[in-house]
Amino acid sequence: MACLRALILLLLLASLCRADDWPQWLGSKRDGGTSEKIGAWKETPKKLWEHPIGAGYSVPVIVGERVFVHDRIKDKNQEQVVAYDAKTGTELWRDVYDRAPYASVLNTGPQSTPTAAGNRLYTFGITGVLSCYKVEKGERLWQVDTYKLLNATLPKFGVTCSPLVVGNRVIVAVGGKGSSVVAFDTEKGELQWQALDEPAGTASPVLFAAGGKLPDAVFMTTLRLVGLNPLDGSMSWEHPLVFQPGGTAPTPMIMGNEILTSTMTNGSTLIRLGAKDDKPTSEQVWQEKDLSGYFSTGVAIKDRLYVITNVLKPIPAATLRCIDRKTGKEQWKTSCGYFHAGLIRTGDGKLLILSDSGTLRLAEDTGKELKELSNAKVCGGTLTNPSYANGRLYLRDDKNVICYQLGE
Repeated sequence: MACLRALILLLLLASLCRADDWPQWLGSKRDGGTSEKIGAWKETPKKLWEHPIGAGYSVPVIVGERVFVHDRIKDKNQEQVVAYDAKTGTELWRDVYDRAPYASVLNTGPQSTPTAAGNRLYTFGITGVLSCYKVEKGERLWQVDTYKLLNATLPKFGVTCSPLVVGNRVIVAVGGKGSSVVAFDTEKGELQWQALDEPAGTASPVLFAAGGKLPDAVFMTTLRLVGLNPLDGSMSWEHPLVFQPGGTAPTPMIMGNEILTSTMTNGSTLIRLGAKDDKPTSEQVWQEKDLSGYFSTGVAIKDRLYVITNVLKPIPAATLRCIDRKTGKEQWKTSCGYFHAGLIRTGDGKLLILSDSGTLRLAEDTGKELKELSNAKVCGGTLTNPSYANGRLYLRDDKNVICYQLGE
């Protein structure tokens, strides 16, 4: 088994994109961070290009000089994947495919963010159509209707899980008996393993490797936080959570050997993983029930956690809170929107914040408060995160996908 897990690590390292790309949900490390520094601006950043876009909450991803967008074809049971030149916005390729009907008052387009690994792009539509493309020309290599294949029931909120690629496995949450988490072969799309029985939540998986161990795929289900062996789906460890019937939760945050989980009904919990007698252990470090949020994922800077909490009554409000990682105690808080805000941690420890009203702010933590350095109105209303690569910011609202020049 050690040799097989070592092979997984080698495959993982071989598939990594450049550090300044934004190849998947929350960036290259799935932690909402970029190594690039972003300076304050005095005038509204220069808009490089924009294109109309269909319904969806899928975030643009960037690999080299290509940006990939996943959306719905208006008034049709079809979705599309489009590749643009990252600098100019010139369309490079497009693929349209059919999907099952899906109706919702909130959103009817893809919610999962594509994942690029090596020269492949993996997309996961709102009804569970998993597709694989060649990055350069857009050739579709394979496609699987996961819910039809597994005879599973689509969650009422549709698919939200962004694919996690580890070595030669693309791993997604489906939900249901025996298919809560499922892995497919990256080259042929063949089913490799199925695990767990609980319904799927809204959180996307992350990679976790502590104490020099090879990485586990970490999923937050409606019942627990669990680490799975990417090769065969066997459980490495688990930590029980209070049952979340709605399944709504942000992506877990990884900091060293600790993981922060958040839910709307049970607040935020910091969990520390370790080992005893060569067996994995987990312990709750702290829990703060008033730190409740439903889908905005935070970021960490050293021993400070920046989380977004929500209240719905009497007026919807999203609040950015700075939390001491060791104690769970609030250091300061500030309004950041009504329902959502997208965060990016810059290479020099600042925060780039996109509110749901379309206002972009660059700010820094003074230790006692959040100090705004710049702001600009960059788009219409949006419930998606921005992406950042090679000095350029990419975002989408309900009408357009837009690119701005922020860095050099």
